[in-house]
Amino acid sequence: MSTLESQDHTDLRTAVAALARRHGPGYDRATLWAEAGKLGYLGVNLPEEYGGGGGGIAELSIVLEESGAAGCPLLMMIVSPAICATVIARFGTDEQRRAWLPGLADGSLTMAFGITEPDAGSNSHRITTTARRDGDDWLLTGRKVFVSGVDIADATLIVARTEDARTGSLKPCLFIVPREAPGFGRRAIDMELQAEERQFELTLDDVRLPADALVGEEDAGLLQLFAGLNPERIMTAAFAIGMGRHALAKAVDYAKTRQVWKAPIGAHQAIAHPLAQAHIELELARLMMQKAAALYDAGDDVGAGEAANMAKYAAGEACVRAVDQAVHTLGGNGLTREYGLAKLIAASRVARIAPVSREMILNYVSHQSLGLPKSY
Repeated sequence: MSTLESQDHTDLRTAVAALARRHGPGYDRATLWAEAGKLGYLGVNLPEEYGGGGGGIAELSIVLEESGAAGCPLLMMIVSPAICATVIARFGTDEQRRAWLPGLADGSLTMAFGITEPDAGSNSHRITTTARRDGDDWLLTGRKVFVSGVDIADATLIVARTEDARTGSLKPCLFIVPREAPGFGRRAIDMELQAEERQFELTLDDVRLPADALVGEEDAGLLQLFAGLNPERIMTAAFAIGMGRHALAKAVDYAKTRQVWKAPIGAHQAIAHPLAQAHIELELARLMMQKAAALYDAGDDVGAGEAANMAKYAAGEACVRAVDQAVHTLGGNGLTREYGLAKLIAASRVARIAPVSREMILNYVSHQSLGLPKSY
């Protein structure tokens, strides 16, 4: 890493790793979040004039990766500073930036992100949550599912669709919806996967919002949406890489010390080679993640779109294989609460599914990168 990363990045990685190790797998989310915000890690990607570090997604991905590698991933980092704060920083009004960015940077404010709908899945063109004008206000109506952390977020950035006055077609727009807005309901989804941040289904029943709740231009459409979705994919890759590293480190430590015959089990190639392969795959995924972050921070949204999807795919696959191999390395111990690996079996699958499935990424690459025809 030292030959590819700047000294600033190396220093940031070292500092975040030290903080995360102090908290460890038994971390309290609120405490770690507050400390990370106070030290400037949560806002490292935001403009300095609003209390941020003046960096980009490359820096923020380092923070999330190292947190995850220490066993304390902060899922809300993908949503609040990466998606929501990035969109507001790029497209928000001066008033929106002043109102939200300082708090999002120091962690005193958080914002959730609502795009997925029950009947739309990965097809953003089928989003049915609509926004219509009522005088100077907006009225939002619709449903969202699998929205993380709504109960702890001060507001949710909702993707809705408005009617284009010129064509009559619907186009995506982004609205800031306060948590306690009248008509904005939430219901916790009963998830088998246990995580610090809960998942919610949202209902918007004629939620009335002022004109300044709209983020950016009404006609910007997909440009604003993907300004948030590309960082989401990059940060999901960081989340997966950190988790994979955490599992692999536990397995390597165990393989060095566990002795059944004359030598530690890590001396046997049947144990050593799969762990080495997992390490290689995680390193390769990180390289693509770094490429995606560099392209995004350089303003190349098209190039970043391809790389971000590839990074998310590679990291998700590498994470699942690293966790599986870690559990197998420990055998029965891999399923005990003491070693903390069993819970990662389910958690590692998240990076394969969210925020977009690996199959949809393969569709993207086959169509956009290879030029193959669509079947849909």
